[in-house]
Amino acid sequence: MATDRPRTLGELRRSGHRLESVKDEMRRNLVRKLQSGEPLFPDILGYEDTVVPQIQNAILSRHDMLFLGLRGQAKTRMLRQLVHLLDDATPIVEGSEIHDHPFHPVSSYARNLVAEKGDDTPVAWIGPEARYNEKLATPDVTIADLIGEVDMIKHAEGRYLSSEATMHYGLIPRTNRGIFCINELPDLAPKIQVGLFNVLEERDVQIRGYPIRLELDLCLVFSANPEDYTNRGRIVTPLKDRIGSVVRTHYPLTREIGMAVNDQNAWLDRSTDGEAATPETAVPTYIKEVVEEASRLARTSPHVNQQSGVSVRMSIANLENVVSNAERRALTNREPAIVPRVGDLAAALSSSRGKLELTMSEEDGHEDKLIQRIVDEAVKNVFLLHFDVREFRPMVQYFESGQSIETGDMLSAKEVLERAAKVPGLKKRAEEAAGELAPQARSPEAKLAATASAAEFILEGLHVHNKLNKSAKGGGTSYQR
Repeated sequence: MATDRPRTLGELRRSGHRLESVKDEMRRNLVRKLQSGEPLFPDILGYEDTVVPQIQNAILSRHDMLFLGLRGQAKTRMLRQLVHLLDDATPIVEGSEIHDHPFHPVSSYARNLVAEKGDDTPVAWIGPEARYNEKLATPDVTIADLIGEVDMIKHAEGRYLSSEATMHYGLIPRTNRGIFCINELPDLAPKIQVGLFNVLEERDVQIRGYPIRLELDLCLVFSANPEDYTNRGRIVTPLKDRIGSVVRTHYPLTREIGMAVNDQNAWLDRSTDGEAATPETAVPTYIKEVVEEASRLARTSPHVNQQSGVSVRMSIANLENVVSNAERRALTNREPAIVPRVGDLAAALSSSRGKLELTMSEEDGHEDKLIQRIVDEAVKNVFLLHFDVREFRPMVQYFESGQSIETGDMLSAKEVLERAAKVPGLKKRAEEAAGELAPQARSPEAKLAATASAAEFILEGLHVHNKLNKSAKGGGTSYQR
């Protein structure tokens, strides 16, 4: 913190500083952001017109908030970014465990210190990060964790049980004058939820039944999955009644937003510092579209429990695995470019497992079969975005004459193109598609790999549209009529 800030209570008074509640402080900073056009969550995509206005209204109303939504909807990320609505620094009574404001001390320690030293009371300054605390709700969370407990060691030293001096403060008092977050609120035992009533409404806490009242200044925020999905518990009705605003979140509303989220969060740049020859990475647009489309299809599949949801993390992990399979191929074949192909989508099986809750009986292999069907359907939908199946009639005729072509996820780009060159028009059309759909492939080697990827995409597209048959052959894939 800057050294020119007031260091005593007297200096703080003379500086013109005024006492302000946390919610007023957040409101003031939000008003400034709105007037200047500064975004509230600059790295959260797709919520600008839906979720963010709900949050802004809640803060302007000085409400506590509950973020309600399925898994993988950026609830926790947004909650943690609320600290950006706090001031860069705020004064506290130096040595206070619960961040007492020098103008309004609430703990016995701070009250006694102010009474003893008056304007000479030492003042410290803390930043926004120190004013945010978070607790994941689990069945073993106790009132002592959140509110506090009698410290029997302090009692044994001669202090009375009813004295604040015997108290060990929990997380909520220690977040006084800040933001306290409880994640997965329904998992909190009902009797613990009841313990939050006074904190939410009356803004005080009582420890072990002793009449010790701490008038806390807090913004309380929570996250939860919808109650119909969270079988482990419920949010008790009186607690919901005390929460000012419930903000509903959602998955990306369009494929384009979903792809932007994936690009933002997935680790796709495989360059390694210190290595002279680093493979160039170029992910074709249609690969990104298929990965995102698969998640979107899973969110509407009758075989997937929609109350559980399909997390955005599935798309991110799938995209990373697809690129990793392409990287493995490039390293094995000593190729200078990493360009994913349709065959690499098989690597998404391992990163999709466990991220789907099936409605059907979970027999061995059921999940993998469902994921494969969803990926095939995604390829079919994306193929139609870029191609007209009818334009490939001459190629289909080639296969109708009894010819076939074999590909494989470990074949080099050169080998794939040598085989594709035998199919009339395939290589030329693949070169055109690669230029349109993999523009980030700049080097000759990357362009070659992108052409091989486009050729395989065309073959797979004809297969999912029932123009070609596909079979596994010798560790690879054979396309024939």
